[in-house]
Amino acid sequence: MIRNEGDKLSKVVVCTPKSEYFRLDNLRAHNIAQIADPKMAKEQHDKLKSLLKGFGCEVIDIPELAGHPNSVFTRDTSLCTPQGYIKLRMGLQTRRGEEDWIAKTLDSIGESQAGSIKEPGTTEGGDIFLAGSVAFVGHSQRTNANGVRQLSRMLQAMNYEVRAITLPKSHLHLGSLMSVIGPRHVLCCRGFFPDKFLDGFEKIEVPCDTFGSANVICLGDNEVLANSADREVIKQLERARIKVNAIDLSEFAKGRGGASCLILPVERK
Repeated sequence: MIRNEGDKLSKVVVCTPKSEYFRLDNLRAHNIAQIADPKMAKEQHDKLKSLLKGFGCEVIDIPELAGHPNSVFTRDTSLCTPQGYIKLRMGLQTRRGEEDWIAKTLDSIGESQAGSIKEPGTTEGGDIFLAGSVAFVGHSQRTNANGVRQLSRMLQAMNYEVRAITLPKSHLHLGSLMSVIGPRHVLCCRGFFPDKFLDGFEKIEVPCDTFGSANVICLGDNEVLANSADREVIKQLERARIKVNAIDLSEFAKGRGGASCLILPVERK
């Protein structure tokens, strides 16, 4: 169950890259910038899992979905809420099918389904952040207007105040512009969000000079996991007395993914 992404992370679903992430015949169709180095990618992912386990988080590692190089980015497929998971619907055509794949895993570990996004709606998890009584939602190239409406109805029925914002085409997901890093704290790109959107939350604003600069994993207890390449972001977080676990995620940046893209949060306490 997840009510707030700023709470302590206790269970996630991940997918270690073994073959599919490197088996690409059309980079553009999968929205991947460059084929990753297999050895480095596996080492980086193992480091991620080790750190999560060391923090006390249960890590459920599932095999890649055949023919789906993006299946390593588990966050986008589902949204876990206090009333069960919502099965999302991928906005990228080549990712369709990953929703059912993850749903089977969530069913198998006893998670109930609270709803699903239906055609023609599309929503991806990188565009959604639950933050206590507020749900932040990005209307992007991957999450369309119909998907925002369907998702909003479901979340409002769970007593969330839905705050939706339209993203520029230069940004894939809301998660490249912000992360929830505490019960009432957010990390966000400087100068992008109107004050009303983040009203009631304390902000750590950072320059977003690189893709996914504001994309981190909140571990809880004033602690996050970040890509070591985002040096300025790390500096700002540490200045705010947030403990930062920095690891190299260069091989996943090649797939246009940040730290939070690599985990599907299932439970926070």
